Amino acid sequence: MSTSSERYTSVAITLHWLIAFAIVGMIFGGWYMSDLPDGAPGQYFLYQMHKSVGITILLLTIARIIWRVMNPPPPLPDDMNGLEKTASHLVHVGFYGLMIALPLTGWLYSSVSVKLDVPTVLYGVLSWPDVPFVEGLKTEAASGVVNFIHSKLAWVALALLALHVAGALKHEFSAEEGVLKRMIPGLFGKADAPQAPSRGALTAFGAALASLVVVTSASPVLGALTGSGAAVTAEAEFEPKWTVDFDASSITFSGTHDGNVFSGTFSNWDAAIQFDPASPSIGEVRVSVATGSAEANQKLYTDSLKSPEWFNVSAFPSASVEILNIDETSAGSFTSVARLTLKELTVDAPFAFQLQLDGDNAEMTGQAVFQRKALDLGQASDPNADWVSEDVTVDVVVTATRSD
Repeated sequence: MSTSSERYTSVAITLHWLIAFAIVGMIFGGWYMSDLPDGAPGQYFLYQMHKSVGITILLLTIARIIWRVMNPPPPLPDDMNGLEKTASHLVHVGFYGLMIALPLTGWLYSSVSVKLDVPTVLYGVLSWPDVPFVEGLKTEAASGVVNFIHSKLAWVALALLALHVAGALKHEFSAEEGVLKRMIPGLFGKADAPQAPSRGALTAFGAALASLVVVTSASPVLGALTGSGAAVTAEAEFEPKWTVDFDASSITFSGTHDGNVFSGTFSNWDAAIQFDPASPSIGEVRVSVATGSAEANQKLYTDSLKSPEWFNVSAFPSASVEILNIDETSAGSFTSVARLTLKELTVDAPFAFQLQLDGDNAEMTGQAVFQRKALDLGQASDPNADWVSEDVTVDVVVTATRSD
């Protein structure tokens, strides 16, 4: 058997195997995920990893195509007939098409899916936007068509893979000049002919990186999610009697997601307080919260909260809370009602709090529990609380000084 075939460049070999293993892993991983019941432990994490790896494949494919243009592959052996060379060429073209089509259809499905209408955060670090201008496709019917195409492309990929492997093995073990050794890394892949000098690494990988930067930074969704929004002011029909020390105060929230506890805080809020411990029943508190200032313990949660399905920050930049019907149950312990208005929906929840006084200084700690369904939070992708707990606990700590 002749072994005079020139080898592919090291970069081409590395990209070939990285993308190949990633695609095969994604196909079988996708089938595994689709067989899991909704709300299965770890399912949410698997979906996010599936999307992250898919986008990685897309970016690596950009680099691979540019690299191939700038570093043409070695010619096929002379002893391959014309039909075999044409078949090999068509299979390669098909693979490059699939390396683009599979991630793009997956990205489109993620963007229009009603069931999985959650942001994409690559590896839990970098926000990746939805495909722009596809809001009209966000229906069960349209997302079903996109998902069908995406899943069937996986079968096409497996068929092409079988042809590719069969062809490579046929030429490697028959009485022909082998081609497999040209793409095998390490000692087992050495060929007699020297490897051609490579060029264009900066161009190929720079283009992939530039694509990542452009897509993430140009996203109008990402722009809407940046920052905590303008300062809010608690509107009240009374003269506030207390001045809040916001550095020593906090509004936090917590619940469970995919079986794990999540937590977060609002960094931008204001409060107007009228309260006399001697006459608590006539007390009243007005709070305004910038919904865009919500920051959770994971970036995925932070981005999700600001999306249309949850707080819908672009349409409803603030929420308001009134503390009403205050009653002292024992020394320093009070009950009240927290009336929350969010996305033009208003709900009441019991709000118990404790108050510690030291002259004109006070510290209040309280807690309320709200239900997502009543506030239309996450009702498109998780109406049955398969992933996110129905109850969300809000804890409040306020340190204030009497101002009259």
